[in-house]
Amino acid sequence: MAPNPNAAPVLFDRALLRARRSRALDLNPATFLLDRVAEDAAERLQAVLREFRSGADIGTTGEQVRNALTGRVGSLVHVDLPDIENKGLALEPESLDLAVSALAFQFVNDLPGVLAQIRRALKPDGLLLAAMIGGDTLTELRQSFASAEAECEGGVSPRVAPFADLRDVGALLQRAGFALPVTDVDRIVVRYDSAFALMQDLRRMGATNILIERRRMPTRRATMLRMAQIYGERFADPDGRIRATFDVIWLSGWAPHESQQKPLKPGSAKASLAEAVKGKTK
Repeated sequence: MAPNPNAAPVLFDRALLRARRSRALDLNPATFLLDRVAEDAAERLQAVLREFRSGADIGTTGEQVRNALTGRVGSLVHVDLPDIENKGLALEPESLDLAVSALAFQFVNDLPGVLAQIRRALKPDGLLLAAMIGGDTLTELRQSFASAEAECEGGVSPRVAPFADLRDVGALLQRAGFALPVTDVDRIVVRYDSAFALMQDLRRMGATNILIERRRMPTRRATMLRMAQIYGERFADPDGRIRATFDVIWLSGWAPHESQQKPLKPGSAKASLAEAVKGKTK
Protein backbone atom coordinates (compact mmCIF):
# COMPACT_ATOMS: atom_id res chain seq x y z
CA MET A 1 0.00 0.00 0.00
CA ALA A 2 1.36 3.43 -0.96
CA PRO A 3 1.95 5.87 1.91
CA ASN A 4 -0.67 8.54 2.42
CA PRO A 5 0.85 11.85 1.25
CA ASN A 6 -1.53 13.76 3.54
CA ALA A 7 -0.63 11.82 6.69
CA ALA A 8 1.04 13.74 9.51
CA PRO A 9 4.78 13.08 9.85
CA VAL A 10 5.68 10.65 12.60
CA LEU A 11 8.08 12.52 14.88
CA PHE A 12 7.72 10.62 18.16
CA ASP A 13 8.31 7.01 19.14
CA ARG A 14 5.15 6.28 21.15
CA ALA A 15 6.41 2.88 22.40
CA LEU A 16 9.57 4.54 23.70
CA LEU A 17 7.47 7.24 25.40
CA ARG A 18 5.54 4.55 27.30
CA ALA A 19 8.82 2.89 28.30
CA ARG A 20 10.33 6.19 29.46
CA ARG A 21 7.24 7.02 31.51
CA SER A 22 7.30 3.57 33.06
CA ARG A 23 10.96 4.09 33.98
CA ALA A 24 10.11 7.47 35.50
CA LEU A 25 7.65 5.78 37.87
CA ASP A 26 10.53 3.63 39.18
CA LEU A 27 12.76 6.69 39.66
CA ASN A 28 10.53 8.63 42.07
CA PRO A 29 8.72 10.82 39.48
CA ALA A 30 9.37 14.56 39.26
CA THR A 31 5.86 16.02 39.15
CA PHE A 32 6.34 19.71 39.96
CA LEU A 33 5.23 20.86 36.49
CA LEU A 34 2.18 18.60 36.48
CA ASP A 35 1.26 19.65 40.02
CA ARG A 36 1.36 23.31 39.00
CA VAL A 37 -0.68 22.71 35.84
CA ALA A 38 -3.33 20.75 37.75
CA GLU A 39 -3.71 23.59 40.25
CA ASP A 40 -3.89 26.18 37.45
CA ALA A 41 -6.48 24.12 35.55
CA ALA A 42 -8.73 24.02 38.60
CA GLU A 43 -8.40 27.81 39.05
CA ARG A 44 -9.16 28.49 35.38
CA LEU A 45 -12.28 26.35 35.48
CA GLN A 46 -13.48 28.12 38.62
CA ALA A 47 -13.80 31.25 36.49
CA VAL A 48 -16.16 29.48 34.06
CA LEU A 49 -19.73 29.92 35.28
CA ARG A 50 -21.28 26.74 33.99
CA GLU A 51 -21.77 23.13 34.94
CA PHE A 52 -19.68 20.32 33.45
CA ARG A 53 -21.50 17.02 33.75
CA SER A 54 -19.39 14.87 31.42
CA GLY A 55 -15.68 15.29 30.78
CA ALA A 56 -12.63 13.52 29.39
CA ASP A 57 -8.99 13.79 30.41
CA ILE A 58 -6.98 13.43 27.20
CA GLY A 59 -3.58 11.85 27.64
CA THR A 60 -2.60 13.22 31.07
CA THR A 61 -0.35 10.97 33.14
CA GLY A 62 -0.89 10.64 36.87
CA GLU A 63 -3.93 11.58 38.92
CA GLN A 64 -3.14 15.24 39.64
CA VAL A 65 -5.59 16.79 37.19
CA ARG A 66 -8.42 14.40 37.95
CA ASN A 67 -7.92 14.97 41.69
CA ALA A 68 -7.83 18.76 41.25
CA LEU A 69 -11.12 18.71 39.33
CA THR A 70 -12.99 16.51 41.81
CA GLY A 71 -16.37 18.10 42.43
CA ARG A 72 -16.05 20.39 39.40
CA VAL A 73 -16.88 17.76 36.77
CA GLY A 74 -19.64 15.20 37.16
CA SER A 75 -17.68 12.35 35.54
CA LEU A 76 -14.19 12.49 34.05
CA VAL A 77 -13.00 9.54 31.93
CA HIS A 78 -9.38 9.07 30.89
CA VAL A 79 -8.43 8.67 27.23
CA ASP A 80 -4.93 7.51 26.23
CA LEU A 81 -3.27 9.52 23.46
CA PRO A 82 -1.87 6.47 21.58
CA ASP A 83 -5.42 5.16 21.35
CA ILE A 84 -6.54 8.41 19.71
CA GLU A 85 -3.69 8.43 17.21
CA ASN A 86 -4.03 4.74 16.36
CA LYS A 87 -7.80 4.13 16.55
CA GLY A 88 -9.48 7.51 16.91
CA LEU A 89 -11.22 9.07 19.88
CA ALA A 90 -13.52 6.40 21.33
CA LEU A 91 -16.19 8.89 22.37
CA GLU A 92 -19.54 9.65 20.81
CA PRO A 93 -19.88 12.90 18.87
CA GLU A 94 -21.25 15.77 20.99
CA SER A 95 -20.98 13.72 24.19
CA LEU A 96 -18.67 15.91 26.32
CA ASP A 97 -19.15 19.15 28.20
CA LEU A 98 -15.42 19.40 28.91
CA ALA A 99 -12.12 18.05 27.57
CA VAL A 100 -8.92 18.66 29.55
CA SER A 101 -5.33 17.69 28.94
CA ALA A 102 -2.13 18.38 30.87
CA LEU A 103 1.39 18.16 29.43
CA ALA A 104 0.53 15.56 26.79
CA PHE A 105 -0.10 17.37 23.49
CA GLN A 106 3.62 18.07 22.94
CA PHE A 107 4.12 14.35 22.25
CA VAL A 108 1.33 14.10 19.64
CA ASN A 109 2.33 13.32 16.06
CA ASP A 110 -0.89 14.70 14.55
CA LEU A 111 -2.05 17.51 16.83
CA PRO A 112 -4.44 19.03 14.24
CA GLY A 113 -6.13 15.63 13.91
CA VAL A 114 -6.42 15.13 17.68
CA LEU A 115 -7.87 18.62 18.16
CA ALA A 116 -10.43 17.98 15.41
CA GLN A 117 -11.48 14.73 17.11
CA ILE A 118 -11.86 16.48 20.46
CA ARG A 119 -13.91 19.23 18.80
CA ARG A 120 -16.31 16.62 17.37
CA ALA A 121 -16.67 14.93 20.78
CA LEU A 122 -17.68 18.18 22.50
CA LYS A 123 -21.29 19.20 22.83
CA PRO A 124 -22.20 22.62 21.39
CA ASP A 125 -20.71 25.16 23.82
CA GLY A 126 -18.44 22.48 25.27
CA LEU A 127 -14.96 23.55 26.41
CA LEU A 128 -11.43 22.35 25.70
CA LEU A 129 -8.85 23.39 28.30
CA ALA A 130 -5.32 22.08 27.82
CA ALA A 131 -1.72 22.81 28.74
CA MET A 132 1.27 21.66 26.74
CA ILE A 133 5.02 22.21 26.79
CA GLY A 134 6.12 24.61 24.04
CA GLY A 135 7.81 27.88 23.20
CA ASP A 136 11.38 28.25 24.50
CA THR A 137 11.28 25.22 26.78
CA LEU A 138 14.80 23.89 27.52
CA THR A 139 16.37 26.50 25.24
CA GLU A 140 19.43 26.56 27.50
CA LEU A 141 19.94 22.79 27.20
CA ARG A 142 19.38 22.83 23.45
CA GLN A 143 21.91 25.61 22.91
CA SER A 144 24.50 23.98 25.15
CA PHE A 145 24.21 20.59 23.45
CA ALA A 146 24.40 22.15 19.98
CA SER A 147 27.57 24.08 20.84
CA ALA A 148 29.21 21.07 22.51
CA GLU A 149 28.46 18.71 19.63
CA ALA A 150 29.66 21.22 17.06
CA GLU A 151 32.94 21.55 18.98
CA CYS A 152 33.52 17.91 19.90
CA GLU A 153 31.88 15.98 17.08
CA GLY A 154 31.65 18.36 14.13
CA GLY A 155 27.85 18.16 13.85
CA VAL A 156 24.56 18.47 15.69
CA SER A 157 21.99 15.70 16.29
CA PRO A 158 18.29 16.12 17.20
CA ARG A 159 18.01 15.89 20.99
CA VAL A 160 15.00 17.97 22.04
CA ALA A 161 11.64 17.78 20.29
CA PRO A 162 10.52 20.79 18.26
CA PHE A 163 8.04 22.81 20.30
CA ALA A 164 4.99 24.68 19.03
CA ASP A 165 4.77 28.39 19.73
CA LEU A 166 1.77 30.42 20.81
CA ARG A 167 0.73 31.50 17.32
CA ASP A 168 0.94 27.95 15.98
CA VAL A 169 -1.36 26.65 18.70
CA GLY A 170 -3.92 29.43 18.22
CA ALA A 171 -4.02 28.73 14.49
CA LEU A 172 -4.51 25.00 15.13
CA LEU A 173 -7.49 25.70 17.39
CA GLN A 174 -9.13 27.77 14.65
CA ARG A 175 -8.32 25.15 12.03
CA ALA A 176 -10.01 22.47 14.18
CA GLY A 177 -13.20 24.56 14.33
CA PHE A 178 -13.05 25.91 17.87
CA ALA A 179 -14.81 29.18 18.63
CA LEU A 180 -13.36 31.91 20.87
CA PRO A 181 -9.85 30.38 20.95
CA VAL A 182 -7.50 31.72 23.63
CA THR A 183 -3.81 30.93 24.21
CA ASP A 184 -1.30 32.17 26.78
CA VAL A 185 2.08 31.14 28.19
CA ASP A 186 3.16 30.42 31.75
CA ARG A 187 6.97 30.63 31.86
CA ILE A 188 8.54 28.64 34.68
CA VAL A 189 12.27 28.98 35.40
CA VAL A 190 13.74 26.22 37.55
CA ARG A 191 17.25 26.31 39.00
CA TYR A 192 19.57 23.30 39.30
CA ASP A 193 23.01 22.58 40.69
CA SER A 194 24.19 21.35 37.28
CA ALA A 195 23.06 20.31 33.80
CA PHE A 196 23.27 16.70 34.97
CA ALA A 197 20.77 17.39 37.77
CA LEU A 198 18.40 18.86 35.17
CA MET A 199 18.77 15.80 32.94
CA GLN A 200 18.03 13.53 35.91
CA ASP A 201 14.79 15.45 36.49
CA LEU A 202 13.88 15.04 32.81
CA ARG A 203 14.33 11.29 33.19
CA ARG A 204 12.11 11.39 36.29
CA MET A 205 9.47 13.19 34.19
CA GLY A 206 9.66 10.58 31.43
CA ALA A 207 10.51 13.49 29.14
CA THR A 208 13.84 12.52 27.59
CA ASN A 209 14.40 12.22 23.84
CA ILE A 210 11.75 10.14 22.03
CA LEU A 211 12.29 11.54 18.54
CA ILE A 212 12.18 8.92 15.77
CA GLU A 213 15.26 10.59 14.25
CA ARG A 214 17.16 10.63 17.54
CA ARG A 215 20.77 9.61 17.70
CA ARG A 216 21.02 5.90 18.58
CA MET A 217 24.62 5.87 19.83
CA PRO A 218 25.49 6.95 23.38
CA THR A 219 26.81 10.48 23.66
CA ARG A 220 30.55 10.75 24.14
CA ARG A 221 31.67 11.54 27.67
CA ALA A 222 33.74 14.47 26.40
CA THR A 223 30.67 15.93 24.68
CA MET A 224 28.56 15.61 27.82
CA LEU A 225 31.20 17.26 29.98
CA ARG A 226 31.64 20.10 27.48
CA MET A 227 27.86 20.58 27.31
CA ALA A 228 27.68 20.94 31.10
CA GLN A 229 30.60 23.38 31.02
CA ILE A 230 28.97 25.55 28.33
CA TYR A 231 25.66 25.45 30.19
CA GLY A 232 27.34 26.73 33.34
CA GLU A 233 29.22 29.46 31.46
CA ARG A 234 26.17 30.82 29.67
CA PHE A 235 23.20 30.16 31.94
CA ALA A 236 24.38 30.22 35.56
CA ASP A 237 23.36 32.71 38.22
CA PRO A 238 25.95 34.40 40.47
CA ASP A 239 25.60 31.56 42.99
CA GLY A 240 26.63 29.02 40.34
CA ARG A 241 23.26 27.36 39.90
CA ILE A 242 21.96 27.04 36.33
CA ARG A 243 18.57 28.08 34.96
CA ALA A 244 16.18 25.88 32.95
CA THR A 245 13.17 27.37 31.17
CA PHE A 246 9.84 25.55 30.84
CA ASP A 247 7.12 27.31 28.80
CA VAL A 248 3.63 25.93 29.46
CA ILE A 249 1.25 26.93 26.67
CA TRP A 250 -2.39 27.09 27.76
CA LEU A 251 -5.05 26.70 25.10
CA SER A 252 -8.80 26.85 25.31
CA GLY A 253 -11.64 26.90 22.83
CA TRP A 254 -15.35 26.22 22.65
CA ALA A 255 -17.41 24.05 20.38
CA PRO A 256 -19.50 26.56 18.40
CA HIS A 257 -22.95 27.47 19.71
CA GLU A 258 -25.45 30.12 18.65
CA SER A 259 -25.32 31.79 22.07
CA GLN A 260 -21.63 32.69 21.74
CA GLN A 261 -20.39 36.14 20.83
CA LYS A 262 -19.58 36.56 17.16
CA PRO A 263 -17.56 39.20 15.32
CA LEU A 264 -19.51 41.86 13.45
CA LYS A 265 -20.06 41.29 9.75
CA PRO A 266 -17.88 43.44 7.46
CA GLY A 267 -19.62 46.75 6.75
CA SER A 268 -22.02 46.51 9.70
CA ALA A 269 -20.23 49.06 11.91
CA LYS A 270 -22.16 52.27 12.54
CA ALA A 271 -19.03 54.43 12.62
CA SER A 272 -15.82 54.06 10.64
CA LEU A 273 -12.39 53.70 12.19
CA ALA A 274 -11.26 56.85 10.34
CA GLU A 275 -14.06 58.88 11.91
CA ALA A 276 -13.28 57.51 15.37
CA VAL A 277 -9.61 58.41 15.04
CA LYS A 278 -10.49 61.86 13.67
CA GLY A 279 -12.73 62.50 16.68
CA LYS A 280 -9.92 61.50 19.05
CA THR A 281 -7.50 64.00 17.50
CA LYS A 282 -9.78 67.07 17.65
